[in-house]
Amino acid sequence: MAAKIIFLVALLLSASGLISPPVALALGLAFGMLFVHPFQAQARRYTKVLLQASVVALGFGMNLYDVWRAGKSGFVYTAVGIAAALILGTALGRLLGVPSRTSFLISAGTAICGGSAIAAVAPILDAEEEEIAVSLGTVFVLNSVALFVFPVVGGWLRLQQNEFGLWSALAIHDTSSVVGAAAKFGAVALAVATTVKLARALWIVPLSVGTALVKRHKARIQWPWFIAFFVLAAMLNTYLPHGTPVFHAMFTAGRLGLTVTLFLIGAGISKATLKRVGPRPLLQGVALWLIVASVTLWLVLKGVIYI
Repeated sequence: MAAKIIFLVALLLSASGLISPPVALALGLAFGMLFVHPFQAQARRYTKVLLQASVVALGFGMNLYDVWRAGKSGFVYTAVGIAAALILGTALGRLLGVPSRTSFLISAGTAICGGSAIAAVAPILDAEEEEIAVSLGTVFVLNSVALFVFPVVGGWLRLQQNEFGLWSALAIHDTSSVVGAAAKFGAVALAVATTVKLARALWIVPLSVGTALVKRHKARIQWPWFIAFFVLAAMLNTYLPHGTPVFHAMFTAGRLGLTVTLFLIGAGISKATLKRVGPRPLLQGVALWLIVASVTLWLVLKGVIYI
């Protein structure tokens, strides 16, 4: 009963707008480490839906021209970065002796869109539940770290907001953590990070199709339809100026929904999750993520990639 009460109070606090996304995640992590999750099944069922709905609502705060420019500029960066991350991740997995399916799931999650990419590819690989849990655990742990570390590093290096947004979008796994980190850094960083990240997330589709062709699998591919609704929301905000008050309210709701999502993600990580991850997959995930993040940051600082 105590765990239920504490969970619900923390959930309401996250939805109140009184705390920031990083604080909500920290609150969730603290709950996950200290208590047995009383609503684990329900949280897993609704977290993905809430995340996607929040991303769509954030589209009401975007200008379509900005979305198109950022997405177009980031297309080449994402394509090259995804290919490099998949190749490097596979090599690291073999070097460390990580099982092939787990290794590929971690590589796909790092390369594209964290848990969403893993969820899309796992059925095609016929991955076991334990392999999926290990991969998701690795990605979620690193997402938690990124949400706190990236804004600190960005501030220390005095990155411009567009630079930070681009770096976050290309180097952090899940959309929730990308948006959370960028929102803490500034409005421009949030706009750039969200659009480039969604362009990166579109690669879930070709990855799923390619994996199915290689494996000769006929599994149903999970299409990221919420991205189309994000673009539609941006279109409405761009071409219907009279709807600005309503769109602003929707954008605010999206920010609050994202904060709640981060709390739910944090609460879903327990000591058992960390134990299941084990040293080798976690080592692969950490090594791959550090390489991707550091190389991307260096390219941004050198002006090789920019928005």
